[in-house]
Amino acid sequence: MMLALVVAACDDSNNGVSKRHKRSGSILTPLSSGNPYEVMVVCEDSVWSGYAGKAVQTILDKPLKGLPQAEEQFHKSHITEKHFDQITNLFRNIIKINIGREWTLTKMKVEKDVHSTPQIIITVNSPSQTDASMYITEHTKQIEELIASEEINRQANDLVFEHNIQFAKKVKEMFGCEFYIPVDIKKMKVGKNFIWASDDGMSTIQNICIYSLPYVSEKMFTKGPYMALRDKVMKENIPGGKPNQWMQTNHEFVQTKNISVNGSYAMEARGLWEMKDDAMGGPFVSHSRIDTINNKVIVVEGFVFAPNKMKRTMIRRLEAALYTLETPTEKSEE
Repeated sequence: MMLALVVAACDDSNNGVSKRHKRSGSILTPLSSGNPYEVMVVCEDSVWSGYAGKAVQTILDKPLKGLPQAEEQFHKSHITEKHFDQITNLFRNIIKINIGREWTLTKMKVEKDVHSTPQIIITVNSPSQTDASMYITEHTKQIEELIASEEINRQANDLVFEHNIQFAKKVKEMFGCEFYIPVDIKKMKVGKNFIWASDDGMSTIQNICIYSLPYVSEKMFTKGPYMALRDKVMKENIPGGKPNQWMQTNHEFVQTKNISVNGSYAMEARGLWEMKDDAMGGPFVSHSRIDTINNKVIVVEGFVFAPNKMKRTMIRRLEAALYTLETPTEKSEE
C-alpha cells in the first residue's frame, strides 16, 4: 500500500536524464565542505553558551514550516576561533560572532566565496554579548533568508547542469516553460495540462508535478481558492490504490505567502497532503506563477511520502527545483 501512490499511476518508460559537468570551485578557491543547510558557528565557548550564542541557536533550531513533525530548519555545529583553520574555513555556511571593545557598534558583514566555493560567511562584530544578542534577534529573518536563499540558489543552479532531460522536454512541449528536476525523479505520468514525476524510492517517495489552469482572477492567488483548485486537480490526476482514494489537501495546515522568483511574482504554499480514506500523507511546497502570454496560472509542486523518516532535506531539495521554473512570459522578456 505504501507504493500504491506511485505504482498505480506512474509509467517508467520516460527515464532519460541530462548529464553535464557541474560547476566547481574557481582556480583561487576550492570546493566547500558540509551538507546543504548545515551551519557552522565560530565563536568562543563563553559566547556560544551566552546571550549571543543562544540568539543564533534560536534561529538555527527554529522549526521549518509545513512539516508533519518538528524539524529544525538548519543543522548546527560550533567551533572556537582557534580551531577555525585551513580545513574548517572551507565550510559552506559560516556564522562568526566576535565580541570585543574594539567595536563601538554592532554590525553584520556578509561575504561570499572567501575560502571556498560556494560559501557564505555572516560575521557579527559587537562590543558586548547583550548588544550582539539584541542585534541577532532583530535580524532573525534576514539571517534565515540569507542562508536559505543561498542554499536554494546552489541546488537550483546545479539542476541547470544535471537534470531529467525527458521531463524538461515534456514540460517545454506542453507548457512552453523551462523547468528542471533531479535526475533520480524519473518516473513520469502525463495527464491533461498535468505532469507528475516521482523517484524509485521504496521507503520514501519524492514527487514533483506541474500543471496549468486558465487565469480567472487574482483570487486564484489566495489561500482558499488555491486549496480548492489544488484539490480538484489532484483528485483528477493522483489516485490511490482504490477507486475511492485520491490525493487531497489538509486545509488546516496550509500557509501561503507572496514571494519573488527571479524578479517575478509567485505565491508560495506549504502544508500537508493526505490520501482520502487512507493513512498516506506528507508535506508539500508549491509555487503558483502567472503566464501572461497564454493567460494561464502555472503551478509547480514538490511533495514527499516518507513515513517514520525526517523530511526536511527531501522537501528542501524539491523546493529548490521549483525555483528553476521559467515561464513563457519571462522567456519573452529576456
